[in-house]
Amino acid sequence: MTILQLKYVIAVANSSSMREAANYLFITQPALSLAINDIEEELGVILFNRNSRGVTLTKEGEEFLIYAKQAVGQFELIEDKYEGKKTGRSHFAVSLQHYVFAIHAFVNTMKQYDLEEYTYSIHETRTDEVLEDVKSLRSEIGIISYSSTNEKIMKKILKEYQLKFIPLMTRETYVYVWKEHPLAIKEELSLNDLAEYPCVSFDQRSENNFYLPEEALSNYNFKKIIKSTDRATTAELMIALNGYSIGTGIMIDSYSLKEGFVSIKLVEEDPLTIGYIVKDKHSMSEMGETYIAELMKYKE
Repeated sequence: MTILQLKYVIAVANSSSMREAANYLFITQPALSLAINDIEEELGVILFNRNSRGVTLTKEGEEFLIYAKQAVGQFELIEDKYEGKKTGRSHFAVSLQHYVFAIHAFVNTMKQYDLEEYTYSIHETRTDEVLEDVKSLRSEIGIISYSSTNEKIMKKILKEYQLKFIPLMTRETYVYVWKEHPLAIKEELSLNDLAEYPCVSFDQRSENNFYLPEEALSNYNFKKIIKSTDRATTAELMIALNGYSIGTGIMIDSYSLKEGFVSIKLVEEDPLTIGYIVKDKHSMSEMGETYIAELMKYKE
């Protein structure tokens, strides 16, 4: 079994057909099918169901995919770290929930370094992936939050993953709405006021057994809810459908929010504690220290 074969499995899993995956990988469809057949024979399991409509993962395939992603991620981490040392290329990565201030801290960090070659990564993603990225050192620093709803499970996972959480701020609960929303002129709102409008929430579907929402009031039974994985999609849905999202009220220089959206205090309270995480006993890089210094400018 090779890293290349694992990459092939991941590509097929992310595609609707062998042809689509082969095009993405720039190889022929027969060559890809043969590679998948070889790894299935080696493992003694069927990873994909094939039919006229395309390919789907089997139960065994879903389990194998988790390990394949971890293996490929670790390989790429090693590649980046040690190839970068030979070439002099600088590498730095962070992972975060959907917090604009953390993106601005990343930008301000980059501006302090005038390097000829670098590879910087910023992964705006699900909570479980932020935790996994920092645990595996795919990212040096992560930005997460928790509320009273998931504080216990979050602290348990942090301990198991050997991660340190450093709080930056605790924020009260707000809603974001488009500036032309019928309720945009209100100074305060309740969930009852918003009942007829859809709540647009970041989708936290995970392969893990735990659910780690990044928004407050995650246990509330919303009458209408739309799950989204992308900030731009969330904004479009809120505009088109008079939807709303629950957040922290932070509007600082947000390219996507400040001009068109307003934040309104929510009557119902479920404060969020927001902070950064690092691997315990990990020696921070110079750029990592700079990024943390930028984050600390937002500390309350």
